[in-house]
Amino acid sequence: MRLIDTHTHLDFPDFDADRTDVLARSRELGVERLVILGVHQANWQRVWQLVEGDKNLYAALGLHPIYLAEHQPHHLQELREWLQRLEGHPQLCAVGEIGLDYFIETLDRQQQQTWFEAQLQLAAEFELPALIHVRRTHAKVIATLKRIRLKRGGIIHAFSGSYEEAREYIKLGFKLGLGGAPTWPQALRMHRVLPQLPLDAIVLETDSPDMPPAMYPQQRNSPEHLPDICHALALHFKLDAEQLASITSANAAALFGWSS
Repeated sequence: MRLIDTHTHLDFPDFDADRTDVLARSRELGVERLVILGVHQANWQRVWQLVEGDKNLYAALGLHPIYLAEHQPHHLQELREWLQRLEGHPQLCAVGEIGLDYFIETLDRQQQQTWFEAQLQLAAEFELPALIHVRRTHAKVIATLKRIRLKRGGIIHAFSGSYEEAREYIKLGFKLGLGGAPTWPQALRMHRVLPQLPLDAIVLETDSPDMPPAMYPQQRNSPEHLPDICHALALHFKLDAEQLASITSANAAALFGWSS
């Protein structure tokens, strides 16, 4: 099985004690490539240092809405400078993690929108995909993406919307990231939506150390869990896990411009 984890936070302190071992075990299980996402200005350097040491790790850099209180106006200019400096580097693959989060009610919605749009503009300018966080904001994100079109689309992280919302994202050139959440028995809506999704529009992810799948409850999520996530999701598509791994890895490689 050959897999790509399109969304992990392997740089987080949760992995400081055993990061090398986690990567080694993940590779043994078939997780060949991983995308590590920056979420605020203070962790971009750590993300980049991590991927620089391994040709099968890739970086996305962005300003996540959950860290809104930490973002400063000059961070947007610093993000532009990072993208300029790394432009064309094979291990810079996207702008992200960016997006909108209305689940946390204390996050100012207008400020979120301002940061989101500014970073979409950077993704458009540097012709990079965007990796987008969406919580209770599908309509707003779709409307924004219709105004700010991205040539290379991107990924809707941890997609949990309706089939109609999925169709809108797909029309805009986006893939849908599927991870641990749909493996839970109570994810009934997603269980209805999954079989309707076109196979060329899905990619796999873990969001590790967060969002563990049902088979690893209350544990640190890890790229090592991606094969089990793949097995669980394959049942909904009436595929075997090898087929789903092959399809989703090809989708991810095409999005990021990697050779298969």
